[in-house]
Amino acid sequence: MNTYRLQNQEITLRAPEPEDIDVMLAFENDEELWDMGNTTAPYSRYQLKKYISENQNDLYADHQLRLLIETQSKQIAGIIDLFQFDPRHNRAEVGIVIHPSFRRQGFAQMALFLLEQHCFRRLGIHQIYAYIRKDNIACIQLFQKCGYFICGELKEWLYTGNGYKDVCIVQKINTLTPR
Repeated sequence: MNTYRLQNQEITLRAPEPEDIDVMLAFENDEELWDMGNTTAPYSRYQLKKYISENQNDLYADHQLRLLIETQSKQIAGIIDLFQFDPRHNRAEVGIVIHPSFRRQGFAQMALFLLEQHCFRRLGIHQIYAYIRKDNIACIQLFQKCGYFICGELKEWLYTGNGYKDVCIVQKINTLTPR
């Protein structure tokens, strides 16, 4: 089987496999992460099995790309996603989550770099962007360190159990594509 892989010496970005369901369930069903996106209920094992079996892992076919961040020792450090893909305007939103035991070790930065290289060099995507809660300083710093710039702020954009939260929009433009 030809499995989609992107890697450097430290990590591999790879497509989810059926044996990854427990890890994916743990990430997807972590209620602390739900405030960052649009999730309102837990995913079932059946839903994730169906996702893995039906997903082509092709951004153009699925309009999303989900990759697991795997360490050299075959541990899953996190997940990185491209979604909200707009082929007409050639842009996609990126999301990344790192397991707490792997944070502050460079895995997010490496994963973001590998995904960007794939998007900009192979797929010809013009821009990647992310919505980040304004109080998530570590995430904002990560994206800025990776060359993203804050291009806007949305007031009271995300509702949490503790009220509404502001978000920053960060963006990185592909300088390799014609303007």
